[in-house]
Amino acid sequence: MHAAGQVVGRALTAVREAACVGVALLELDEVAREVLREAGAKSPFLGYRPSFAPTPVPAVVCASVNDAIVHGIPTRYRLRDGDLVSIDCGADPDGWVGDSAISFTVGRPRPADVRLIETAERALTAGIEAAVVGNRIGDIAHAVGTVCGTAGYGIPDGFGGHGVGRHMHEDPAVPNEGRPGRGLPLRHGMVLAIEPMLIASGRDGYHAAPDGWTLRTNDGSRAAHTEHTVAITEMGPRILTARQPT
Repeated sequence: MHAAGQVVGRALTAVREAACVGVALLELDEVAREVLREAGAKSPFLGYRPSFAPTPVPAVVCASVNDAIVHGIPTRYRLRDGDLVSIDCGADPDGWVGDSAISFTVGRPRPADVRLIETAERALTAGIEAAVVGNRIGDIAHAVGTVCGTAGYGIPDGFGGHGVGRHMHEDPAVPNEGRPGRGLPLRHGMVLAIEPMLIASGRDGYHAAPDGWTLRTNDGSRAAHTEHTVAITEMGPRILTARQPT
């Protein structure tokens, strides 16, 4: 799974480097496709269609811009100065899956967006630090939710992290809010996707866009999304989707 995670890391790094004002979301999807092709990896996103979805995912990344929280479908939309972009990507090179997401700004960043993204990263770090043998799912959820709530940001109810393995979405669910000491015990060898989602206004409301996939904030405020695939080991949490510095 570390090998799968490294493919995802390279794809996200390449997409972020390519994301400039004027670049279309479909072009970013093609950048990620090329990384997966070079690695001989399949996309767990492409063609994915859970029961609630009206259509299969037509891309290898989800690209969510500004008020889109997650699950944005890449379109011909061209990035504009100051856009806040979240990219979610997965890879399956040999039957095991890696899954990760990043948020960043394009062009001149808004200070509020910088704070939002930095808080999302801190929430992710807190969740990872809680992913230790002997803790429970609720400890991860509580760690993530505490960072988000203390900063005054909203958390979309019903969406969060999940188990990862042979498939992109496996049990258990990993909420972004919860009570410490509750839920499934964490054991050596478990692998989880921990993924905070934050809404800038502090409100939690969201709705599905007409495409049936993209989740947007009800009040039009901006959102950020971060994610790592993390292995729980006796020696502490191991990030499998760590991105190499460029």
